[in-house]
Amino acid sequence: MCETCGCGDPEIVPIEVQERILSDNDAQAAHNRSHFEGLGVLAINLMGSPGAGKTAVLEATARAAGRELKLGAVSGDLATERDADRLNASGIVSSTITTGSACHLDARLVHHALHHFPSNDRDVFFIENVGNLVCPAIYDLGQAANVVALSVTEGEDKPLKYPVMFQKADLVLLTKIDLIPHLDFDVAAVRDALSRVMPEATMLEVSAKTGEGIDAWLGWLEARRLEALERSAEGHAHAHHAHSHEHH
Repeated sequence: MCETCGCGDPEIVPIEVQERILSDNDAQAAHNRSHFEGLGVLAINLMGSPGAGKTAVLEATARAAGRELKLGAVSGDLATERDADRLNASGIVSSTITTGSACHLDARLVHHALHHFPSNDRDVFFIENVGNLVCPAIYDLGQAANVVALSVTEGEDKPLKYPVMFQKADLVLLTKIDLIPHLDFDVAAVRDALSRVMPEATMLEVSAKTGEGIDAWLGWLEARRLEALERSAEGHAHAHHAHSHEHH
C-alpha cells in the first residue's frame, strides 16, 4: 500500500502487527478527540495528493474568515517547514510535524504537536496531513471530520482509484476550479464517481485563487463548529453531573 512505510502491506508488516499499531493509534486518537472536544475546538483532518491545494485553501480560508474565526493548524510534511510558514504568514497559528520517511500522520505525532502548540484558544484546528491518497485515510487522528482536497488537475477518476480515502471523507473540496476552462475536465463525472464510493457524497467547488466557493466552505465549517461546541457543552454537563453525584 505504501512504498515508504509498508503500512497496509501484509508482506512487509504482518497483519497482527498492523492491528496492534492501529489499536494503539486508536487509543491515542481517542485521547486527542477528548482534548479537542473538551476545548470546544473543531478538528479537521485535511488530506489530499501533493499539490492538491491543501495549503492554498487554508490560506484562502484565513483571508475570508478574517478575525471571525481563530484558526490553528499543524502541517505534516516529510521535510521542510514551508507549508507551516505559509500558514503562519496568512494568520493561521501553525506548526510543522516533520515525518521523515513516514507517508502519513498518526495520532501520537498529533498528540506531541498539540502539547507544543503555542495556542489553545482556537475555534477550528486543521491537521494538514502528508500529501498522499492512501495511508492517511487509515489512521484516526482524533479529528471531528475528514476533508479531502481534490484538484481539477488530477482528473475525474481519483475517487474510483483511491476509494478508501473518499469513503472516509465527510467532505470533498474540488480545488483549482478557476483552471476548468483550460482543461478537459467534467465536474459531473467527479460527482458521479464520488456517489459510487462516498456514503453521503458531499462536494464543494472552490478556488483559492479567486475565492469562489470559499464562503460555502466557511459555512460548512461554521455548522460543524457549532456541533463541536454542543458536544463540548454536553461533555462538561455530563462531567459536572457525575462530579455532583459523587458528592451526594
